Amino acid sequence: MFATYQPGDSLLHRLPAGLKILLVCVLILAVSLSVQEAWQVVPALGLAAVLYAIGRIRPRAAWDQVRPVLPMLVAILVLQWIVADLDTALRVSGALLVAVAVAGLVALTTKVSDMLDAVTRAAQPLRHIGVSPDRVALVLVLTIRAIPLLARQLRQVTEARKARGLGMSIRALVVPTVLGALTTADQLGDALAARGVDD
Repeated sequence: MFATYQPGDSLLHRLPAGLKILLVCVLILAVSLSVQEAWQVVPALGLAAVLYAIGRIRPRAAWDQVRPVLPMLVAILVLQWIVADLDTALRVSGALLVAVAVAGLVALTTKVSDMLDAVTRAAQPLRHIGVSPDRVALVLVLTIRAIPLLARQLRQVTEARKARGLGMSIRALVVPTVLGALTTADQLGDALAARGVDD
């Protein structure tokens, strides 16, 4: 399952959740800004692999972090190739792959409750400008939950496309996925509104 906590005692497991979240944000930003040519994605992916080894994450669990989003990454690569060029397509999709991998590593080595506590503590100063730290934590929970939901939606669309004998069509992949995601978002919004979380 995507982003399921794997108990362990590695260095990454022992790091505070807040520090891990901060470090992964810095790493993703650094990769996004520093990758100027397609080949530079390779060292970034190598670093992600080293981090998985430090965290003592099994290869199967590591593969499960990126496998669900591969169809979307391929669609992004093709789209970027069409509107820009192959180098740009490889850089963008490669940077996204690194981001997904390292974010998945944080989820694999950190309990969700610890992440929520860290985000809630970090957001406490926002109370002074009218932002609720609890709402920020809720957004994080919904984001974490949305990733496997979107991955499942992509898988269902892909399987349906194959069953109908459709070829490799970006429209046949992206349109039903986006519509399904919007439907899920509407249902989630209605559920939150029913529980008083309506603003």
